[in-house]
Amino acid sequence: MYDPITMRLNADPYILSALKEDITSEDVTTNAVMPKACLGQVDLICKQEGIVCGLEVFARVFELIDDEVEITLFVKDGDPVQPGEKMAKLRGDIRTLLSGERTALNYLQRMSGIATYTHAIARLLEGTGIKLLDTRKTTPNNRVFEKYAVRIGGGHNHRYNLTDGVLLKDNHISAAGGVTQAVLMAKEYAPFVRKIEVEAENLDMVKEALEAGADIIMLDNMEPTMMQEAIALIGGKAEIEISGNVTKENIERIRGLGVNYISSGALTHSAPILDISLKNLHPIK
Repeated sequence: MYDPITMRLNADPYILSALKEDITSEDVTTNAVMPKACLGQVDLICKQEGIVCGLEVFARVFELIDDEVEITLFVKDGDPVQPGEKMAKLRGDIRTLLSGERTALNYLQRMSGIATYTHAIARLLEGTGIKLLDTRKTTPNNRVFEKYAVRIGGGHNHRYNLTDGVLLKDNHISAAGGVTQAVLMAKEYAPFVRKIEVEAENLDMVKEALEAGADIIMLDNMEPTMMQEAIALIGGKAEIEISGNVTKENIERIRGLGVNYISSGALTHSAPILDISLKNLHPIK
């Protein structure tokens, strides 16, 4: 849940930017049909089964336009929702309800879609002890919302950004001149509290990462047979993450390998939206 400080410091600037993207000088359609203030009410209706997420962000869109808008929520983030379910009602100036509608729904639909997709994959990992992780493959300027949605769906966050931890990928290794050199340079530079993770594409890289003292080894885009060999080679000397084109459709092949983490960029870059609408707008006399 977003606390007030998090909302003001991290979410508000992005929400305001999104509103400015949608309204440059005026909402010409709304101003044409509603030239004066008029109190109204509208319902937030779910049109598709899923996990709702982003209700506070949805509400914040309208509050930033007009702090007198009243929003009554009937569900909370993380709740399962069904088609036809009324999730909230909004009461306020009809001009505010119309002008904020698209931006508010964009956030809510996107975040609910990510939570729903994440939930579906997380259920497939139940009982395995494996943590499902997201990646940095997020929509620019929407990471704070999308990574929150992953958590609501039952997943966990990998690095939030490049400052959070050391992850030596193929190009970092090439730049350093090899796995050993990259790990040694990272150990020398990074604060001692940072774990060092190495992306390995083959067994030779796994061996080198182990010998160099990597804390976590990511098995990237390996075939199942090679993954099994790599896991046996590591033998508990480092934590193991599996990554590379992991989706709901193919996760079954790796759920029983006994690794620590599975990361999936699909959680944020490929989740479809959840269909949600504002309906039944009417004036209140």
